Amino acid sequence: MTIISFIFVFGIIVLAHEFGHFITARLNDIKIQEFSLGMGPAVLKKQGPETLYSVRAFPIGGFVKMEGEDGESDDPRSFVSKKPWQRLIVLAAGAIMNFVLAYVLLVIIMFSVGYPSNTVDQVLENSPAEASGLMSGDTIVKINQTEIDTWEAIVDNINNSEGQMLNIEVLRNDEIVNLKVKPALDPADSVYRVGISPQSVKQINKAFPLAGKQFSTFFVSIFQFFSQLGTGNVQGEVVGPVGIVNVIGQASRAGFLNLLFIAAYISINLGIVNLLPFPALDGGRIVFVVIEMILGRPINREKEGYVHFVGFAILMALMVFLVFRDISNLR
Repeated sequence: MTIISFIFVFGIIVLAHEFGHFITARLNDIKIQEFSLGMGPAVLKKQGPETLYSVRAFPIGGFVKMEGEDGESDDPRSFVSKKPWQRLIVLAAGAIMNFVLAYVLLVIIMFSVGYPSNTVDQVLENSPAEASGLMSGDTIVKINQTEIDTWEAIVDNINNSEGQMLNIEVLRNDEIVNLKVKPALDPADSVYRVGISPQSVKQINKAFPLAGKQFSTFFVSIFQFFSQLGTGNVQGEVVGPVGIVNVIGQASRAGFLNLLFIAAYISINLGIVNLLPFPALDGGRIVFVVIEMILGRPINREKEGYVHFVGFAILMALMVFLVFRDISNLR
């Protein structure tokens, strides 16, 4: 199940990334020699009119091989023959598609889980809510004359009460009922509660902003992690393929939605990593295009290719190191 989950997660993430490069290259009339999912020897091949489509043995990456991407080419449809802005779009499209995929997955998750509403689901026994007469199915519409339409508003009003009596207005069977409840301080975390839980409601229009909020949380936390590298104040650690397999395996055992959740996180992570200004990554290639735009002339393609080759070698060495470290951590 872990291996299947890993192939599923990396399959959709890599497919989204490479499709971003592929479709924008097509739209800019760039000749594509091969579209591949996976690395290593090919296990499936299909030759199209122009492009070879392949699935390779190791599901840890993929690539879109474009004419003239890593060297000179006289073909008018080559990557290097296109204008800098066209090349920027193609290079950035992979990461952008990773961000789009992550957002779509988060929308699916938020809709499937639902969002907490201002309608009471459960009332705990011997709680202030039970003593006040609050019942399951009550919709809280006012607290101390403050209009209530979200669960967050209920929580805020209870937390800010400092234990003072609250006048609560609820809608019950199409009738307004007025109740009084005195929040109790939970000694476990010093938070005031009344002993109720909310009903979850599934609405697609609510899923979009909730997904956006979660996306922003993921993006900021990942970006902060990379900005802290080398400062000695890093919270978290870099893991390799084996570590990612372990994380995905744990998520899959917790359910399909948890698997989609970790897939969204990894997709955002991959998008940010690919935009880092390091040779061989999309971000490194973008740097060369930007320099070309500033100088007004192309950089020596052979030298650029050598820089990317060295960067790729460093990345492969880092991956090997992380694999051995992840394996040692599993013992």
